[in-house]
Amino acid sequence: MDTLKIRLINLSPYPAPQYATVGAAGMDLRANLQEPLHVEPGQRVLIPTGLYIELPAGYEAQVRPRSGLAWKQGLTVLNAPGTIDPDYRGEIQVMLINLSTETQEIQPGERIAQLIVAPFVRVEWEAVEELAATARGMQGFGHTGKW
Repeated sequence: MDTLKIRLINLSPYPAPQYATVGAAGMDLRANLQEPLHVEPGQRVLIPTGLYIELPAGYEAQVRPRSGLAWKQGLTVLNAPGTIDPDYRGEIQVMLINLSTETQEIQPGERIAQLIVAPFVRVEWEAVEELAATARGMQGFGHTGKW
């Protein structure tokens, strides 16, 4: 498997994001907080990570929810997946929302999201009068009869 070197400034006291297992696609992002943060039901918060990255052209970083945090506490990434563009140089921050019915607490250094780096392509639109036919055609949501 190829690796990609990405420049990182880490102003947090926590280690740089890393893969938890050999087969992991995402790296955990940690909350760079000075004290625990209480998140009320339905509340949105923007959590700093202390991380700044320099992605190469043609790559994005996606901020995604952590399944355990979502399942156990109802905390998830609000704009999942959040996209970090290659020309962004600001701090990586994570938008979380509390979808549970109870106040949740986020501890300093807690793993709050995953970061996945992926290539992307840019498109150029070609205006046409019709599109190529397929078996599915224009059938939309639920067209197979299964939800």
